[in-house]
Amino acid sequence: MPDPQPSVGTRLLEVRRARGLSLRALAAASGLSINAISRIERGDSSPTVSSLQQLAAALDVPLIEFFRVEPELATVLVRENRRLKSRNAGVLIESLGAGLPGQNLGPFLMTLEPAASSSDESVRHGGEEFVHCLEGEVDYLVGGETYRLERGDSLIFLAHQPHLCRNPSGAKARLLIVILAPSGEVQATQQRHLMTAEA
Repeated sequence: MPDPQPSVGTRLLEVRRARGLSLRALAAASGLSINAISRIERGDSSPTVSSLQQLAAALDVPLIEFFRVEPELATVLVRENRRLKSRNAGVLIESLGAGLPGQNLGPFLMTLEPAASSSDESVRHGGEEFVHCLEGEVDYLVGGETYRLERGDSLIFLAHQPHLCRNPSGAKARLLIVILAPSGEVQATQQRHLMTAEA
């Protein structure tokens, strides 16, 4: 029988403890409430993209860190039914690969239900971001401009620009998102992505 699927909350707890931070200290640094962080760590609620990004920034780690499974390897195979994922407010985010030493690349699959948005507010981080629409359509807002992506369309941009995406249609949309953090900023970059609302 396979091991239970690792959770984002468990990884958050591990990273917080490794940093020597109390719940109170992380709450103060991230802007989230102690109760919200505790519920995420216990697995009682899933963090939103915004929440994960705030937590990643406060912990000075990349967003992909919450999806990492130890130990680090030179090659990582991720089976479809073993993806580490987080779901909140009509958004499902699944890690497509994490665990390389010093990993700078963060591949994710994002599924947006009709009218769902990746976050309540625009996010920004270092590095580059690549988006490929696999299904449905989405509006990607980047630096004040709106780009409509339909199945097969791609978008790449410098991620220091404020950005978010939303599904304007009545059907589900799926995106492949790849975040490339600048050298030395891997953690602080991916942390600002994935998961949007407070628990």
